[in-house]
Amino acid sequence: MRHRGRHRRRGRGRALRAGLAGTAFALTAAATLISTSQAAGGDTPGPLTALTSPAEIDDFRLRESLTGEPALDTLTDAMGGGVTVHEVLRDADHPMRNEDDCSDSERSALPVEPTATRAYCWDTDDATTQEWLPRSVTTSGDADEDGTWGGDRVILAGWTHNDRRAGEPAADRGLARVAFIDASDPDDLKYRWVLLVAPRDGGRDFDPVRSRAGGMVWYQDKLIVTASTGAAHDDALFVFDLDRVLRTDVSDDAVGRVDGGWSAHHHRYVLPAVGSYRPPGGTCTAAHGDAAPCFSSLSLDRTSVPHSLVATEPAGSTGSTGSTGSTGRSGSGDDAPARVWRYPFSTSADRTGLLGADPFGRIDAVEAYETDAAGARGVLSHRHPGAEEADWYVGGTHENLGRHGTLWRQDEDGAEAAECTADGSRACWGRHTESLSYWQETGELWTLTERPDAPSERVLYAVPLASVDEALD
Repeated sequence: MRHRGRHRRRGRGRALRAGLAGTAFALTAAATLISTSQAAGGDTPGPLTALTSPAEIDDFRLRESLTGEPALDTLTDAMGGGVTVHEVLRDADHPMRNEDDCSDSERSALPVEPTATRAYCWDTDDATTQEWLPRSVTTSGDADEDGTWGGDRVILAGWTHNDRRAGEPAADRGLARVAFIDASDPDDLKYRWVLLVAPRDGGRDFDPVRSRAGGMVWYQDKLIVTASTGAAHDDALFVFDLDRVLRTDVSDDAVGRVDGGWSAHHHRYVLPAVGSYRPPGGTCTAAHGDAAPCFSSLSLDRTSVPHSLVATEPAGSTGSTGSTGSTGRSGSGDDAPARVWRYPFSTSADRTGLLGADPFGRIDAVEAYETDAAGARGVLSHRHPGAEEADWYVGGTHENLGRHGTLWRQDEDGAEAAECTADGSRACWGRHTESLSYWQETGELWTLTERPDAPSERVLYAVPLASVDEALD
């Protein structure tokens, strides 16, 4: 049986969230903020409580800045024209290992309950490298409702440079790249790396995008990626156009124009940014409730009207830099909650994949929440058929990194998590999981694991969302 109250009206929440009435589940500017109590792998976070402070809601406002078409065209022409996603996939040069070929330590990072129905491990060098860290995942199931892109089934995985590794060159700090994974044959996944860059000098050169890549959503022809390194100009969401992948012709440490052509830190392909979304007041901070939040993880909600971008900030943060968290910000204490919220996507035909900005380029959150689920990282919002409101799934990492995490399902009636059969605890989710992505066409919930001190536990896996709900019920 579904958890109590799911199909009944919630009086207090309904009054405060009139924009989400009935089956329309429409998003409006009548935003709200919701909080829960602190929860670890055992204690429930408790019911959601609505807050209505306009000042707190205003903190989520973003301002859109798009790169001019002339600069993008200049760069594209200078690099010999664009490359399609299909061409990148056909050039995949790294095989992924199926679950049976994963090591025991890699399989140990998989969830206990519910179990993964599909799991893959990275090519040997990427599985063990300390130079790069896996952070986020999105799929062609996000991009298009039929689950494919140009006939291909694709998974994109965001990785960031490990800035805490001793001896790394300063020029490499914050580098971000994306694994374009050809998933058309579920028994033979393979991928190619693409470096994230930003045009400069009117498109006559490009620089690397400095990003923790903690969140990533592929919607229509755009890829939105978190970019938070602690520098004020990088605290934002960056937007990339999947129709503008470009090919380099020089393999060098440098990033940008070099003697003889174009280089991208030994990457064959680059994806240039076409815009960004930033807090109008400048850099973000995780001083919860009174400042623009820092982005940690992203996901797409196709069950909202219009479709929406869901975001979260790291749990227990203070806004300081150089941490081990998803955005590089350290936690000051277990009592600090994390906010989760959503922005609507534009429905204009000439703004595919972009957020719903007003004529002045402003984007406001239409719904916002606060959660104290311990170690909150990935977040997903999904409204099940027949339900009045969306459920919020929050993946948490256990304070003991050697243990499994917890996946909570939260709403205004309470919170639930699977109970492990073996020990009765709720630490049943994957170890150190990152962002969440729901593949609507297949019903699968995708995520990946990342643990800087144990790269041998990196794995990409899928669990049917129906199995998650069954385990919770």
